[in-house]
Amino acid sequence: MFRTLRRALCVAAALVLPLAGTQSSAVADADAQAGAGYWHTSGRQILDAAGQPVRIAGINWFGFETANHVVHGLWARDYKSMIDQMKSLGHNTIRMPYSDDILKPGTMPDSIDTDGKNTDLRGLTSLQVLDRIVAYAGQSGLKIVLDRHRPDAAGQSALWYTASVPESTWITNLKALATRYKGNSTVIGIDLHNEPHDPACWGCGDTSRDWRLAAQRAGNAVLSANPELLIMVEGVQSHNGVNGWWGGNLMGVAQYPVQLDVPDRLVYSAHDYATSVAQQSWFSDPSFPANMPGIWDKYWGYIFKQNIAPVWLGEFGTTLQPSVDQKWLAELVKYLRSTSAYGADSFHWTFWSWNPNSGDTGGILKDDWQTVDTVKDGYLASIKAPGFDAGGPGPGGPGDPGGGNATCTAAYTVSSDWGGGFNAEVKVTNTGSVPLKSWKVTWTWSGSQKVTSMWNASHTQSGATVTAVNAAHNGGVPTGGSASFGLGGAPGGGAVPSVSCVAA
Repeated sequence: MFRTLRRALCVAAALVLPLAGTQSSAVADADAQAGAGYWHTSGRQILDAAGQPVRIAGINWFGFETANHVVHGLWARDYKSMIDQMKSLGHNTIRMPYSDDILKPGTMPDSIDTDGKNTDLRGLTSLQVLDRIVAYAGQSGLKIVLDRHRPDAAGQSALWYTASVPESTWITNLKALATRYKGNSTVIGIDLHNEPHDPACWGCGDTSRDWRLAAQRAGNAVLSANPELLIMVEGVQSHNGVNGWWGGNLMGVAQYPVQLDVPDRLVYSAHDYATSVAQQSWFSDPSFPANMPGIWDKYWGYIFKQNIAPVWLGEFGTTLQPSVDQKWLAELVKYLRSTSAYGADSFHWTFWSWNPNSGDTGGILKDDWQTVDTVKDGYLASIKAPGFDAGGPGPGGPGDPGGGNATCTAAYTVSSDWGGGFNAEVKVTNTGSVPLKSWKVTWTWSGSQKVTSMWNASHTQSGATVTAVNAAHNGGVPTGGSASFGLGGAPGGGAVPSVSCVAA
């Protein structure tokens, strides 16, 4: 479909709830902790690292995919206050749209007020700003889904590649983001490409158009870089002559499911809109809105109902001005299954959008970037879900009386050694009873090795002793979770050192 302002996806924050009818008081007490670590799938559900069901219930915050190269609204608000407000409204996930432009070296954001607010973003590149947003979202108990929304800031593309952004660049950049946040379970997944549409096909076998095959290639590439991530795969527009919303037609999954190398990582994603975006035949059906569940079943709901895989409605929205749109949203919310009745055994969702400047839907915020549209937000009340305790500032957090102990261990592995040099990876694991805010790893080599490069951490070296400190994006580590960083050194041939970890 056509939109006056293409939406960007910011998915973050996980929500967790046991299945309806199974919640004991003991389980209820554990709800606040659900969602920790990386997630995986089981049938139609998404489970956290401990096997507890979670529900994505969140919001899209766009801007990184536009010429601003950063989320919108930072000209009016501090990013931390926005994330705080999202959480206060009951959103547990941010879908974060981006374009490949932000992965070009030196890409700088535009339209950020750093005078008295967003002061810690001054001088940062777009990717560094994204790091800060990820870090604060994680500290606040939100999850993030990265959404490759556009090849570049110029606009949408029907296919996952263009003449200027070939498939190889798309895959390289997806792997780069997967690697950048490896070990940081705030980023739970990547939406591979936003709204494939005609001439994209599903299952036709033409590698230049078959989105299902492209999603497999890209999804497996992402998993080769970080096998813990969820892979979100949207639909197409048309299948076997049946037309639908861009990205919203998943009818081909029945015959041609996506097959990934790592099991239990696949989530199918659909988009669905009201008449404020475009007119569809079902809106004028005499039986509307009673006809809508059958429409949703046909395009994407059957995947959930047949227990094939989880289904995430990555975008849906409306201005709510026409009465038909109000009926559509009420019916859709009912179809997505209320949290009180079904818990996390439900459809996942991220509403479009947080931003008020989405021309064909508006947002949860009004034009002042501050005031909540309480009518629109009210429609979502029954499908919001509990968040979880990230162990950030506040009662029970690290450093508070009774807050528990912050401890960690580190494991050092040599990934390659060619004599003249070597590469190694260090994995930090939270072994304490509270989430980590930061960590520091130290080791002493027995030989003359020197660090030549380090990624996802910063370091100092004094003689043979190296001290590595977390980067801004991976200091927060949930209980039982892990973060990792890599390094290059020279010369090779050295023994694996003993490492120690100090947590905060």
